[in-house]
Amino acid sequence: MVDLVSQTKKIYLEILTALERVILQGDFINGKEVRLFAEELGQYMEGMHVVPCGNGTDALQISLMALGLQPGDEVVVPAFTYVASAEVIALLGLHPVLVDVDENTFNIDPNQLEAAWSPRVKAVIPVHLYGRSADMHSILYWAKQHEVKVVEDNAQSLGAQYEIGGNTVKVGTLGNVSCTSFFPTKNLGCFGDGGAMMTRDLELAERLRMIANHGQREKYHHEIIGCNSRLDTLQAAILRIKLRHLDEYLQARITAAKYYTEHLSDLEEIITPETRGCTFHQYTLRIHHGQRDALRAHLQALGIPSMIYYPLALCDQVAFCHTGRTVGALAVSRRLANEVLSLPMHTELTLAQQDQVIAGVRSFFQTH
Repeated sequence: MVDLVSQTKKIYLEILTALERVILQGDFINGKEVRLFAEELGQYMEGMHVVPCGNGTDALQISLMALGLQPGDEVVVPAFTYVASAEVIALLGLHPVLVDVDENTFNIDPNQLEAAWSPRVKAVIPVHLYGRSADMHSILYWAKQHEVKVVEDNAQSLGAQYEIGGNTVKVGTLGNVSCTSFFPTKNLGCFGDGGAMMTRDLELAERLRMIANHGQREKYHHEIIGCNSRLDTLQAAILRIKLRHLDEYLQARITAAKYYTEHLSDLEEIITPETRGCTFHQYTLRIHHGQRDALRAHLQALGIPSMIYYPLALCDQVAFCHTGRTVGALAVSRRLANEVLSLPMHTELTLAQQDQVIAGVRSFFQTH
């Protein structure tokens, strides 16, 4: 599904030099490279204050903590997403409110937000799934009407762009705070775990930084309850190098996605994803007539990998059956969980590899 080795080989000497620099400096925790990476990512993200942390899940949890939500408050989250987006809500004693998603974008359906509203709703987490922005114009309008905080989950869409108010901006720059992950397979991935929070609010950035560092501004002086969530200096050094190549990596994904779509969109049994405005963390098909699992088995028999992101809507996960509340039947989320299938997608895909995948998909429908 992802060829990290080939990507790394192209920048291997740069990586070795950076790692050697950190090792010889010996500043393994909160070292110079962490500060430099935060500054450089902030510049890339159009002037955002960047606070690195241990992983994307920590970023979400710390962001909710920093916004001052109280146990019992509600947070709106899409029912079709990775579990972390809702998991952190429950961990903090908050209540997730699961809403349906748009079947074309896979992202939260703004038309469901008004039905989700209650006086206890204090935040919404739009997840920019698979590399595509949620409808931030509509989400921000609704949030402003109800004085709701917006926490963007940008773990899969770092570097994506969004048009709003006649301007093109980076996804992750519009909410009160945005969160991302540097898991190795992400658009910008390190060699282990890592994450970051971003905000334009300097005071909020300072609070995020304190919470991630045991609630302290000054060493051994703890002003608030926090946690211990740090981006490793070695990982920051790697991320600095890969950040310089990020736009190149994104373009490679977009090019590969367009090639898939060009050669698969004529098949009536599938729906290919929209290519406009997406950086394709995943290239995800929708398979009609209950044939998804059979197609996946067919590809596996041919030695072609594929993945289901995600096989269950959150409302059907045991952990969330009695947690929070749901809005409506969540029919789209449940249907997508039975239809979606992601094909290999990474920066090093060759046309020969894609042709093999395309031939595998087409051969299935020629015989079924």
